[in-house]
Amino acid sequence: MNAEITAKTGVHPTKFSLWLLCLGILMLFAGLTSAYIVRRGDGNWFDFALPVEFLYSTILVLLSSVTMIYAFRSAKNDNLQGVNVGLFATILLGVGFIVSQYMGWSSMEQNDLHFVDPKNGDRVSASFLIAIAAVHLLHILAGILFLITVLIKAFQSKVHKKNLLSIDMCNTYWHFVGLLWVYLYLFLYFAPDL
Repeated sequence: MNAEITAKTGVHPTKFSLWLLCLGILMLFAGLTSAYIVRRGDGNWFDFALPVEFLYSTILVLLSSVTMIYAFRSAKNDNLQGVNVGLFATILLGVGFIVSQYMGWSSMEQNDLHFVDPKNGDRVSASFLIAIAAVHLLHILAGILFLITVLIKAFQSKVHKKNLLSIDMCNTYWHFVGLLWVYLYLFLYFAPDL
């Protein structure tokens, strides 16, 4: 059945489902950033500089895209060791992303920027940043689980040029969440100037 659908459309149904998932995630973050803009316009808004740790997160996620590209190209060239190295490096950089996010939240905490009740807090802007980053972090965690699954398949020699679906989908999802973070970082960095 999947072969028939792929033959007719040129797109594997599972990959199409991933695209729909990415579209849903994109809509979620469009809603969150729109709510940020609307709430900021209402007043009672405290502008603050993003902690530098979020820049480190951005650098780490961009580097992880490079290692993911390496893993995917290695799979296309039947370089199984390159697949393992690339996926493992991407996982490590993903964990580094999580650590840098935590450090960013800790830095905010030290500067008295907390997740607050919007009715009682004058720094609801910090709540928006924490909520947006936390929801994104959940998607990064899902990506790391996906990477681990593909790495296990790679160790079993199930990822190669004749079997690219899992690493192709992982590649697509990882780049999507990475670029999504770059957008979110730039949005939050330049938001005080909006």
